[in-house]
Amino acid sequence: MRILDRDVVIIGAGPSGLTAAYELRKAGKSVAVLEARDRVGGRTWSEDMDGATIEIGGQWISPDQTGLYSLIEELGIETYERYKDGASVYISEAGQRTVYTGEDFPVGESTVAEMNRLIAEMDRLTAQVDPDAPWEHPRAEELDMISFHHWLRTLSTDEAACNNVGLFIAGGMLTKPAHTFSALQALLMSSSAGSFANLVDEDFILDRRIVGTMQGVSIAVAKVLGQDVFLNNPVLKLDWSEQGVRAHGTDVTVNAKKVIIAVPPNLYSRISYNPPLPRRQHVTHQHQSMGLVIKVHAVYETPFWREDGLSGTCFRPTGIVQEIYDNTYLGESTGTLVGFISDTQADAMFELPEDERKAAILEGFADFLGPQALDAKVFYLSDFGSEEWTRGAYATSYDLGGLFRFGPDQNKNVGPIYFSSSDLAGEGYQHVDGAVRMGRRTAVRINSAIDGTDAEPAYDGVRSLFGTRDSLEA
Repeated sequence: MRILDRDVVIIGAGPSGLTAAYELRKAGKSVAVLEARDRVGGRTWSEDMDGATIEIGGQWISPDQTGLYSLIEELGIETYERYKDGASVYISEAGQRTVYTGEDFPVGESTVAEMNRLIAEMDRLTAQVDPDAPWEHPRAEELDMISFHHWLRTLSTDEAACNNVGLFIAGGMLTKPAHTFSALQALLMSSSAGSFANLVDEDFILDRRIVGTMQGVSIAVAKVLGQDVFLNNPVLKLDWSEQGVRAHGTDVTVNAKKVIIAVPPNLYSRISYNPPLPRRQHVTHQHQSMGLVIKVHAVYETPFWREDGLSGTCFRPTGIVQEIYDNTYLGESTGTLVGFISDTQADAMFELPEDERKAAILEGFADFLGPQALDAKVFYLSDFGSEEWTRGAYATSYDLGGLFRFGPDQNKNVGPIYFSSSDLAGEGYQHVDGAVRMGRRTAVRINSAIDGTDAEPAYDGVRSLFGTRDSLEA
């Protein structure tokens, strides 16, 4: 057992924990990062499968994600545009397939009008919500007591419009049925992206990808940190007092002044705290749970849909597969599609034998893009729900009433214990951008606490307060 002394120990080598460690190192603090897995990256993860680059976890970057952009610029990492050329495909609730162009779904003028009206109402309320403190909205308690599903239906009797609008947050983001989370939680999701209109614009929210994959960002930061990152070291016990902490890994124990727990809130209870955390923290964490989504990767000899003038972008408000995108990696001759199966549909797929599951999913792809979609040379399902150190995807969210009741406490430190992850972010919530912002903000708070100075209260984590990578070499 190695015993180390550091200023700060970070539990979790995902984007948030690594960013926090990186910033603290730039500020002159000593760090150690303990990671349970045999890799860095957390919910970002990529693999080569039969010559195709597969991004198993998070992968896209949008124009508003300025925290992530500033980090990759500092690291010298470039991006490229997602393939978007051509028409999209929509399948209605009645099963009618339509090829279309433009922003609006081909669902009839009255339904389009209702969708636009609902989106406008979401944008009106979103503009009033502070993503860092949605519980401060004047109607926060009321909006947190009604599900997003039922709230939409207080605004419209057009079921197709409600389902289509609900799709973007329920299936597309929180990966939970819309009746299980509140209207306030939906407003947090939209305010974190700047507007609800941004969330429903796939060309905005899924704008670009990282050269070297999104996991490559974490790999690059870990390379800078070098021997301060310890893999295969889950922390299952944490001793703490006001004077400091002792984090027990598998073969590394770290004594430190402060600790950052940089894992999603649903994993906080994996650690045995001595003494136990306060009652409020125990209860708060039980009201934050992961969603469930299957990210489907299908690789073909060529991107055949492009020959038909299609972008590969597909939507369906009901059915097994509700979204598909062209996910072909930069410079590859093969064609890759990525599709998403959320919440109860994911439950149904996991109940099937493997061969039946594959057939059902590829038939869902073929409904959109034709029989060629049945002939995938690589078929892989990202299943973070079965991952010991994640247990769901994409992120945690509160149950009904939980955001208003417990949200004000989610970012409060407990003595030397600080929490940092994309699940706790305002802007960039549940995205890598939010993880980066939270890592930087937590590092600033801890650096100030150690030095006995006041942290910048309005700091948003967009730009480092400790300079660039050159600061480590100064």
